[in-house]
Amino acid sequence: MPLPPVLFEDDALVAFDKPAGLLLAPDRRDKARENLADLVRAKMGAGVATVHRIDAEGSGVVLCAKTKPALDFLSGQFQSKTVGKTGHALTVGVPVMDTYTVDFVLKEDEAQPGRMCVVKKHGHASVTGFTVLEKYPQPAGRASFALVECRPVTGRTHQVRVHLAASGTPILGDPLYGDETQLMLSDLKRGYKGRADEHPLITRLALHAGGLTFTHPFTREKMTVTAPLPNDFAVALKYLRKFGPGPARRPA
Repeated sequence: MPLPPVLFEDDALVAFDKPAGLLLAPDRRDKARENLADLVRAKMGAGVATVHRIDAEGSGVVLCAKTKPALDFLSGQFQSKTVGKTGHALTVGVPVMDTYTVDFVLKEDEAQPGRMCVVKKHGHASVTGFTVLEKYPQPAGRASFALVECRPVTGRTHQVRVHLAASGTPILGDPLYGDETQLMLSDLKRGYKGRADEHPLITRLALHAGGLTFTHPFTREKMTVTAPLPNDFAVALKYLRKFGPGPARRPA
């Protein structure tokens, strides 16, 4: 597998546009499964290392450092929560508020390893800000959807997914925290004739890490790296906008 598209590169760092489904690091159970860390080391050298994490099932910006000083400087920004992180999610259901913050305490679910859960104590604090950008209400009996901007302050495992699901609007296509809702063109377009061989408009976790803002390790200047919405995500939004009763956009 080739490396994902490069969004930015210089002597200090390289940022990739990771596709959905590609692991960041080797899988503990399946060592042969492709992952970004191994691809980067094989093609760019052992000294290049990922700086942070995003969900394997999601897509978006992944930042890698090319030198140890760059890695230390960038990692320090993530640890001190000074990196600006922006993502987009397509939710099943429309959040009650247009702008809100979730600050649940999270820990790994002992009954289901690999899955996180909300607890009252003995977990890790987590904070995400959300803004509803577009609403796609549907007729009675059909799921409604929303495009939500996500701004995680902390970086806990599955944080955005758990925060949205626990708030009552899980991310479309989330196998761990969502439901079986699918986004079908036939549910949006009247008179659709392709039901016999129809496939969902998006078949994976509808979560995209679209942007990172940080201080460059060498120049000390603020910079932002962005990744465009993947084609499947953009197509899903296109049809929601075209055939849905909305979109009802967030008031200015």
